[in-house]
Amino acid sequence: MKRIHIIGRKNSGKTTLIVDLIHELTGRGRRVGTIKHTHHHHELDTPGKDSFRHREAGSSAVGILSPKMNAVFWPQMQPNDAGSNRYQMFDYLMTDCDIVLVEGDSSATSPRIEVYRAILQQAPIALTDQSILAVVTDDLLDLRVPIWPRSGVEAIADKIELALKSEV
Repeated sequence: MKRIHIIGRKNSGKTTLIVDLIHELTGRGRRVGTIKHTHHHHELDTPGKDSFRHREAGSSAVGILSPKMNAVFWPQMQPNDAGSNRYQMFDYLMTDCDIVLVEGDSSATSPRIEVYRAILQQAPIALTDQSILAVVTDDLLDLRVPIWPRSGVEAIADKIELALKSEV
């Protein structure tokens, strides 16, 4: 899976950039998959519904098929496993995707791009993490990694595609 992580502080614009990249990349004919990574516990299934009850009863995985959307819920087997191998579970589901954009997971070993906004008054993650591929911002920064202007989503998409080609 050609995967790239869009990371950054809370309210830095990660979701907005991903949405813009989805529009840009799909406009180029690319098939884009996305994964939202979170550190917070969210109940993904609706408590009280049949699928929730199946899982609560002990089902290892619960699938939902509907006329317009499908889903599968399965528990994290090792809750403390933060390794990139967790993403391999999505490989077969996203096999037809040209690129998978992951929102978050700054500890991933896959290529990571940071979204930064000075208005948040927090230092860029790239200051202490030299493995970050680039920082997307329209703010003036002095970093050792490339800075990609946020206002140029077409150029960001070009650079992401190029970076993923070199990863293969």
